[in-house]
Amino acid sequence: MSLFIEDNPWIFVIMTVIFGGGAAFLTGRGLAMKWRPVWMALLAMVPLTAAMRFLHFALFNADLLSAHYFLSDFIVLVAGSLLGYRLTLARKMVQQYPWLYESAGPLSWRTKA
Repeated sequence: MSLFIEDNPWIFVIMTVIFGGGAAFLTGRGLAMKWRPVWMALLAMVPLTAAMRFLHFALFNADLLSAHYFLSDFIVLVAGSLLGYRLTLARKMVQQYPWLYESAGPLSWRTKA
């Protein structure tokens, strides 16, 4: 039993990383656009992880109630969600308050001197 990947690594990459990670990224982006707190992005990943586990179970006969794989899927989805959240929030802070903040990279901002 490997850490993240079940029987077929391509199933994990396509279903969890690409499809689930894309949905998680868009969820984080949407929450940041509405100025929601970051804990809501984390909380939203619980039902998305359950849905991803169900798709693994229904389509590929994987374990439905495996805490190990649920946690590994959750970690990947939280990473995608936080990435989308932080990218969007950093961009919004610089665009909405240009007299106050400047970009300090894609994930952060700083106060103008």
